[in-house]
Amino acid sequence: MSDRELLELAAKAAGYTLGSTTLDDDYWNPITDDGDALRLMVRLRLEPRFLDNSHSNGAEPSRVTLHNVAGIVEQIDGDPLAATRRAIVRAAAEIGRRMP
Repeated sequence: MSDRELLELAAKAAGYTLGSTTLDDDYWNPITDDGDALRLMVRLRLEPRFLDNSHSNGAEPSRVTLHNVAGIVEQIDGDPLAATRRAIVRAAAEIGRRMP
């Protein structure tokens, strides 16, 4: 699914209407904007969880998931903010996809 499709479905879930203009820094884009992602997460009451593959205390998280939307897992790969934003948008898009 393209970023545009993810954003359209996420917007639907949040009750937003996206225009037909190209997404850029002046437009709502929770994939790239921390504030937009946080507002989306709060609006939809999403609950991020950070997981690691080891059982040692203090291990850096390797994945982020939205525990109240099944199947959404993003690998962190060095950028926890980007992974968290994308997980939030994917979870919101899944909610939007299930809406009539």
